[in-house]
Amino acid sequence: MSIKINRYKCGYCGTCVGVCPKGALELVETWLEVDEDLCMACGICDRICPVGAIEVIK
Repeated sequence: MSIKINRYKCGYCGTCVGVCPKGALELVETWLEVDEDLCMACGICDRICPVGAIEVIK
């Protein structure tokens, strides 16, 4: 499993970064970086994203 970020929808607010229990998300300049080694695809970021830009791929 992994997560997919729709870069056209993402407003780079950082909400997902703050809720990730593994610290797998990071805002880098104008994009959201995902560390696939840390991400456990728990879906917390998907549920918390205010614009629906994150999707868990199973």
